[in-house]
Amino acid sequence: MAVATKASQPEYRAEARFQRVSPQKARLVLNLVKGLGVQRALETLAFTKKRIAPVVHKVLTSALDNAKYLSDERGLDLDVDNLYVKNAIANEGPRMKRIRPAPMGRAFRYQRRLTHIIVTVAEREGDAALVTKVDDKPKRAIKSVRKTAAKSTAKKSKTAAA
Repeated sequence: MAVATKASQPEYRAEARFQRVSPQKARLVLNLVKGLGVQRALETLAFTKKRIAPVVHKVLTSALDNAKYLSDERGLDLDVDNLYVKNAIANEGPRMKRIRPAPMGRAFRYQRRLTHIIVTVAEREGDAALVTKVDDKPKRAIKSVRKTAAKSTAKKSKTAAA
């Protein structure tokens, strides 16, 4: 599903609902990939050892596929390499009430938590990441590094002579 923002930059999302993990545990994995490029986020999820990581990987892949499909359908010019994870949310789903046997014939109640995972991807604004601009500042920085290196070698030679 695409949602238009203020700058008319479309967002593409995917959901995984009723996942059997607590939202707190899912947020640990989602915080790893927020703001990353899609390719880097997929690589991060592939090597994360949490149990929910493959599910998040699948949701992110689905959001990427949604972006490709909707951009082709609407005739938008989408650069897949420029997509990033704009938003990754783990909302709380319904809780399953369960009973655990307790001593002396009693029972303790506990709740199994469910999670709704929502991942949104969007294209980065501008092409600043793709084009590098050459400035005079790096040259000045190199000159200052050379000067400090020359000073340090001069100090070493003075201490060695003494």
